[in-house]
Amino acid sequence: MRVCFRSSVQPGLIDEYRRRHAAVWPEMLRALKDAGWDNYSLFLGEDGLLVGYLECDDFDAVRARMALTEVNARWQAEMATLFNNTDQAPDEGFQVLEEVFNLDDQLAAAESTAH
Repeated sequence: MRVCFRSSVQPGLIDEYRRRHAAVWPEMLRALKDAGWDNYSLFLGEDGLLVGYLECDDFDAVRARMALTEVNARWQAEMATLFNNTDQAPDEGFQVLEEVFNLDDQLAAAESTAH
């Protein structure tokens, strides 16, 4: 499953967000990997637009596995002040985007009908 989501960092705190993500706690990195967050990347625009991408077995399941970890609770609390909606944990505010095109999927479909 490929998942893309968006969120929003407060524009005045973008440098702080970048600083924290340049050195994510090793235990947080391991927890993400162990929970099934594969090929996970974050992209940040100058206006605070944050876009995340990951591959996983099931997005609800990998989020639930992370929610069970103590390190995730600490990380979300640390990061919450940097987001526009400070009333919720950042990982609860992700807006999942619909995938409307994937090159590999369409190539495979086109090649299977061409034969």
